[in-house]
Amino acid sequence: MSSTKYQFNQVLERKGTNAMSLEGYRGYLFDPDEDLSGKYQETDFIKMWVADMEFAIAPEIINAMKARLEHPLLGYSMVADPSYALSFKQWCIKRYNWAIDTNHLVHAKGVVPALYDLIGHICKSDQKVLIITPSYAFFKHGTDYNEVALVCSDLLEEKGEFRMDIDDIKIKASDPKCVLAIFCSPHNPSGRLWSKEELVAFGDVCLENGLTIISDEIHCDVLRKDKIFTPLASLFPNSDKIITCMAPSKTFNLAGNMFANIIIPNETLRLKYNENYLPVENPLSIVAAKAAYSEGHAWLVELTDYLDENFKYLKTQLDTYLPRATFNIPDATYLAWVDVSYYFNDNENLTLFFAKNAGVLLEGGNMFVANADGYIRLNLACPRVILEEGLRRVIKAILEK
Repeated sequence: MSSTKYQFNQVLERKGTNAMSLEGYRGYLFDPDEDLSGKYQETDFIKMWVADMEFAIAPEIINAMKARLEHPLLGYSMVADPSYALSFKQWCIKRYNWAIDTNHLVHAKGVVPALYDLIGHICKSDQKVLIITPSYAFFKHGTDYNEVALVCSDLLEEKGEFRMDIDDIKIKASDPKCVLAIFCSPHNPSGRLWSKEELVAFGDVCLENGLTIISDEIHCDVLRKDKIFTPLASLFPNSDKIITCMAPSKTFNLAGNMFANIIIPNETLRLKYNENYLPVENPLSIVAAKAAYSEGHAWLVELTDYLDENFKYLKTQLDTYLPRATFNIPDATYLAWVDVSYYFNDNENLTLFFAKNAGVLLEGGNMFVANADGYIRLNLACPRVILEEGLRRVIKAILEK
């Protein structure tokens, strides 16, 4: 499994780096005072929860950041050089055959902060937001923060394959109070890469009912080999009601840089966003993002190959040792969405179970808003040796129940 140029098998120590995966799990996965004593010491827990990677970022990105540090000033910075927007535009053309209008491009300290702001700009207090469930929890948190109502449409599942319930979406989008849809493409947590037909069906329903769509496309480059991503907005070039959120964070393991690309074609909304956004960015984040889009393709190709092998390994192990678990290799993301409900009682806290009984930190279905009971989400963006041990523990804990 060794890569030809980049070392994805390298195990890196994250202690002393203020890593959320090590330092932040108690406040996010559990009550801070939760008793996690069990078969493993907390110091031996394997972290397969938060959606960043255990891989070193591309040396091309590191080198660009080092070069920027040769200039000894790190004062207030902004995206003033048009070459950044050009590098991102070229990335979109090469990857998705989509030529963005760079005049529509704004930035954010991450997709989640942008989401919180945009919900507040778009929705009034008595209006509603539509999401598809299971869902990335911050879609719900964003509506709670802005004190607007949430409407959920459950994905339909058959033998591990997921699809949108367009008939249900039609009913919920027709509510005059429903003015915004937050869409995840590719979908987190299922990993579905929506087809063009599905995207058009969803977009048509929302736009015909006057909804604005925020399309969170942060996982758009983390695809299985030979898969192709289609931005939702690219299928509706005449609409200005689709906001696209992308970032180098998931693709290139740059989440800590807090830098995202937000494409807002509606001029009124874009002006409102900019009026409320302080356009000061981390100078290292700017050069890292530009290097990622300009020089990161080769690293991404090898990452894709490595992740594909990790998913195949997981599938083989589950089929062999947990045949009643339901799992299909997803089209996208580095996250595995596994139905283990056969082995558990209803409403069991799976996050807590695996911490105590397997020494593995993962996210149970209760963390994904709705329609996710009995599922676990495993982060496979790790060296194979970590995946092997984590999965061995997970399987053992289930079989010993």
